[in-house]
Order: sequence, then C-alpha cells, then structure tokens
Amino acid sequence: MSDLSLIAQIDDLPPLRQVIADHGLQATKALGQNFLLDRNITDKIARLAGELSEHTVIEIGPGPGGLTRSLLRAGAGQVLAIEFDPRAVAALQALAKVAAGRLTVLQADALSVDIRTLVPQGPRMIIANLPYNIATPLVVGWLKQIRDDPVFVSRMLLMFQREVADRLTAPPGGKVYGRLGVLAQWLCEVKRAYDLPGSAFTPPPKVASSVVSFRPRVLAHDSPMAQSMEAITAAAFGQRRKMLRSSLGDYARLLEQSGIPGDLRAEQLPVSDFVKLAQALEA
Repeated sequence: MSDLSLIAQIDDLPPLRQVIADHGLQATKALGQNFLLDRNITDKIARLAGELSEHTVIEIGPGPGGLTRSLLRAGAGQVLAIEFDPRAVAALQALAKVAAGRLTVLQADALSVDIRTLVPQGPRMIIANLPYNIATPLVVGWLKQIRDDPVFVSRMLLMFQREVADRLTAPPGGKVYGRLGVLAQWLCEVKRAYDLPGSAFTPPPKVASSVVSFRPRVLAHDSPMAQSMEAITAAAFGQRRKMLRSSLGDYARLLEQSGIPGDLRAEQLPVSDFVKLAQALEA
C-alpha cells in the first residue's frame, strides 16, 4: 500500500473523539491517561522524529491512537503500540486493519516487556506520550538498556509532565538537578523540544507537559556500568544538602582518587565527575 493511500484511509477513519465515545474510552487517572487528540501537535511530534521509514517505532500508551495515526502518516515502517487498557486495544483495531501490517497492537504492561525481544531487529525508535504514572521508571529502564546496548534505540521522543522534563534536562547547580538528570545526560544528548499546555490534552491535566528528545551517546570504552552510577548518585543526592565528604559515606574515599573536592555538594558536580567516581568505584 502506498503512503498516500494509507494516509487517505487513515483520514477516513472516525474522529478520535468519536472513537473514544464508541469504545467507552474516557481517560482514567489510575492509568495515568491524558489523551493527545490535536492532529497538529501529533503530526509535529512525528515530523520531529525525522525519517521513520526504516524504523520500527515503539509507542507506549497509544490510547485512541492520535499519535499512532500521525506516525503512520509520517511513513513509519512499522509501529508497535503497547497498550495496557483493553478498551484502547479494541479502539485501535480499525486503525490496525487500515495499516495493513504496519501496525501491531500489543496488550501488555510496558513495565514488564522487553523491547529487544519484541523487536529483535533494529533500527528502533521510541516515540510516546507516556502515561504519567509510569513515565519515570520506563525511561530509567530504557536508559539502562542504552548503556548495555548502544544500538538499543536510535532515538527517543517522549512526553512527560514538565517537572520531569525539568529534572531530565537540568544543568548542574540547581535544585532540580539530580539522579535522573545525571543518568540521562550521561547516556544521551537530552534536549527539551517544546512545551505543551494542559489544555492540549483530554482531559486537561493541571500541569504542563514537555516533549524531550534523547539521542544515545557513544560512550568511552571504560565508561562505568549503570549500577555503579546509580550507587554513587544515590549516595550523593540522598543527602544533597551535605558536602560530598559526608553524603557519600563509604564512597567518600573515592573523592581523592578522582580529584574531586570533598567540600562540594552533589548538585555542583557535572556529569563527568560522577562518571569519574563510578570509574573509581569499579577500579
């Protein structure tokens, strides 16, 4: 099927609000659902991803399929939509039929699936309006996989509550700079693409959201394991008001080996210094 034919068939599908009504798919807070129905916004996200024809795009929590439609219209070679809510799985079947093999809908808990098993061949890209209640554990899990497998994904474009995006992109020196930002910025080039007001969603959340781009970095051969970085950052930020010589506890001995002053606080250290501490721990 040509892309033009697919686009025409997608555009002939019922509007998303009708899909929601037909399948009783009103968003539930327990599932962290806030649906993005504005085609201008979903198309913008798909365009931001760049060339998709050679990729399998993994989407988490597609809901009624607004972003899914945009990914297919943008020419995604394959889309794997992982959805926990059986109502949404049913609602996506008409789109899957139109996509003629280019969309697979899997009912599953995204926290328990292994993307590399589901999509054994790359290249892969993850693009999603993440359910708010599982967004952070999902991205931490994917970041660990990036450390272990440099070709796990070529890029991630993920939507978070803005406060999570602030933590992911925060530079050293501020109150929101912490473990999540260090882990993300160590493994990826992390950039905030743009912000969206709560009014862009159905139902509108009380907070704004942000689209964040992750591009995996090429790590040095002696880069530490994720577990070492987690151990160091957990200790350092666990008592972030204290100086490192106190907050690091048993790891304080690594400061001198790494050439890092003990009278600094965790929020003052760049990512590269946490890498030095983790390397010293492994050594």
